[in-house]
Amino acid sequence: MSLKDTLIADMKTAMKAADKERLSVIRMTISAIKQIEIDTREELTESATLTVLEKLVKQRRESARQYRDAERPELAEKEEAEIVVLQHYLPEQLSDDEVAALIDEIMAATGASEMKDMGKVMGQLKGKAKGRINMSAAGALVRSKLG
Repeated sequence: MSLKDTLIADMKTAMKAADKERLSVIRMTISAIKQIEIDTREELTESATLTVLEKLVKQRRESARQYRDAERPELAEKEEAEIVVLQHYLPEQLSDDEVAALIDEIMAATGASEMKDMGKVMGQLKGKAKGRINMSAAGALVRSKLG
C-alpha cells in the first residue's frame, strides 16, 4: 500500500472515530499532495510524497518555534501535535549516533575536510538518509565536524 493510500485509509478511520484533530492533519496532507500533483500534472512517487511530508513537518517545527518566541504556547502545542501525526507517516528517524557515523562515512568517502566541502557532504547525506533525519540538525553537526 502506497503512502497516499495509507493516508486515505487513515482519513476514513479518523472520520469514523470522530478524531477531528487527526482528520484535519490528514486532510491537509492529502490536500498538499494533490495540489502538487495538479501543479505538476503527474502523480507523485513515494519519494516525492515523503518530501512533501518532510516539508510539512519542517513548516510546523518553524511555526512552533515562532509561536514559542511570541509567547503563544497554545498555538505551539497545536503545531507540535500536528508534527506527531505527520511523523507517523515518515520512516523511523536515525539516532544521533547513527547520523554522526553516516556523516563520518560520507566525509571519508568524499575526502571532505573543509567548510567548502559542506555542500558535497550535505547532498550525499540527504540522498542516503531521505526522510530519516532532521537536515538542519545534521547541517549543524557537519558544520562542527568540518569547522
